[in-house]
Order: sequence, then C-alpha cells, then structure tokens
Amino acid sequence: MPGRFAKKVAIITGSSFGIGRETALLFAKEGAKVTVTGRNEERLEGTKKALIDAGIPESNYLIVPADITTSAGQDSLISETLNKFGKINILVNNAGASLPDAQKKFGIDQGVDTYEKVMKLNVQSVIEMTQKVRPHLAKSKGEIVNVSSVVALKFGFARTPYYPLAKAALDQYTRSAAIDLIAEGIRVNTVNPGIVQTGFLGSATGMSGDACQEFYDNMGSNPSVVPVGFSGRPDHIAKAIAFLADRDSSEYIIVSLYLWILTHKFFRTFIVNSFSLYTRQ
Repeated sequence: MPGRFAKKVAIITGSSFGIGRETALLFAKEGAKVTVTGRNEERLEGTKKALIDAGIPESNYLIVPADITTSAGQDSLISETLNKFGKINILVNNAGASLPDAQKKFGIDQGVDTYEKVMKLNVQSVIEMTQKVRPHLAKSKGEIVNVSSVVALKFGFARTPYYPLAKAALDQYTRSAAIDLIAEGIRVNTVNPGIVQTGFLGSATGMSGDACQEFYDNMGSNPSVVPVGFSGRPDHIAKAIAFLADRDSSEYIIVSLYLWILTHKFFRTFIVNSFSLYTRQ
C-alpha cells in the first residue's frame, strides 16, 4: 500500500484501544506493516476488525497478545515481529495507565505496590523495550515515539501521585535516550496529550461511561480550558505520533512535542478541581 510509511515496520504497544488503536490504524493506512499488542484479547479483536474494515491486508498486520511489563511479553513481541516482517523501523511506546490502588486508597496513602506497578508499566517497560529494540532500530535508522501525558508537567495531582511521577520520569528518560541514540541515527521523541476521549478515565477512576463523557464534554466546551472547543480524540494524537515517526516530516526534531490541549493556568486550578469533583461522584 502506498503512503509515507511504505516499507516500514512499526511496533505499537498498548494498541488494543484508544490512542494506540488509532495509531496502528493510521500507520497501516499509510503503508506500514504494524504489530498490534495488548493484554485484553477482546480489545485486540476490536483493533483487528478496524484494520480489516479499513481494507488492510492480513499480510500487513500482526496481532500479539502480550503483557508488556514482562520480559517474556517483550521478547515475544519483538521476535514475532521480526519473524513475520524481518525488521523494525518504528517503536511507539504507547502502553500506560494510572492503576487503581488495591486498597482503594488515594494520595500519599496509596501503597508502594501500586507505585511499583505504575512505574513498571509506564517507565520500566519503555526502558526495556528501548534497550531490546535498539540494535534493530540502529540498523534501520529508526524512530521511537513515547506517549507521555500533560500530567508530567510541573503541578501536582493529590489523588493519584504515582501516574504523574511516572510520566515525568518517562519525559526525562526520553530526553536522555534522545541524546544518546541520535548518534546511532535513532530519533526519540515524546508526545504529551491533555484531555483525550479514551477509556483511560474510566479505568483510572472507576467512573461510569456516562460520567466520563460528561467530563469530556464539560472540559471541551469551556474555552478557557480547551480553546479549540472540544476534548481531543485518539486520532488527533495518532496524527502527532505519525508526524514524529515520519523522518521526512520531522527529521530535525528530537526529544519532545507537547500537545497543549489545555492551558497551563486552568489546568492547575479548574481542571484539577473538576476532576476531583467527578471522581467523588
């Protein structure tokens, strides 16, 4: 299939739904051979259906159920990609989440076990995947795009402190990796989305689907919060990821692309207060 990613092979972690699914779909539409992965096999079937519906031939995608936080899952993802496609050009580290505390605690009362799980998913898995894919990307002069979050910026989240901590760590790791790996021809970048309508909010807070949609609608309709007038969609972020993964479009860029969907002033006040209100409902 013709497109800017023709002859490219991309691994997209956390691509069973949301931003990852839209990224896999966009890359495949633009000619890439994509490896889709996640832990939820039902959601993976949803991504497969989206690829089929878009007319993507079976030869151009690979579905690998895997837990990205395990060494076995990472190794399986990489080896199966190489077995089917023969190379790796792009790694999108999209898998991430704010995990609920097992004891249903919030703030600094959340357990260290919760901290360890959040860091393992959002940071350690990225470090391990980067190390393991590095020789293949050096050979192909490839790209890494890490998906972080606006919560990594310099203000606190009292209810769920570990997720912002993890994303801030991911941003710093991305800066270091970008400086290190560019010498081998590997570009490393990150995107930091704001409010995007995915399943993230419900899984992180336990909010119902209706409550989540109300939150997105209210945030998006307030021009002081989201000037464009609506909350982001996964395909908006997928397009930014594709821009950074396309060397013809973004050759001179390494390290970061912040998606300022939210204004700094109101994110510190209105958004945080509103989010806390919704999560108490």
